[in-house]
Amino acid sequence: MKPSEINSKWKILQEKISQEFDSDFPDLKVMLFLIGVQELGKGPKKYSKRQKEELMHIATCRLLSEMGFYELEGLDQDDWPHWKLIKAIPPYTMLEQELLMKSLVVSYFEDIYS
Repeated sequence: MKPSEINSKWKILQEKISQEFDSDFPDLKVMLFLIGVQELGKGPKKYSKRQKEELMHIATCRLLSEMGFYELEGLDQDDWPHWKLIKAIPPYTMLEQELLMKSLVVSYFEDIYS
């Protein structure tokens, strides 16, 4: 996708999520948190700050697994997924990282909303 297409689809996704959750437009961190909760599969509940960070890490690994950077290693004793880095991630600029993650988030939610 071109950057303009990514940003256009990102805005549409933000609008859908904000309507569904009756909230402000979510930023990338909120989207990663939502994906992490979805991937964990335990539903919405109270999470500690550390757990929220871990949920965002789960989401990041899950999204980057689509590009072959990570693979699911398995679940721990609490059924939290653990990922293994299998290919070095290129040194993207901050803008490239943001566009890449937005693109992966859009693709993730397209599967859910289509």
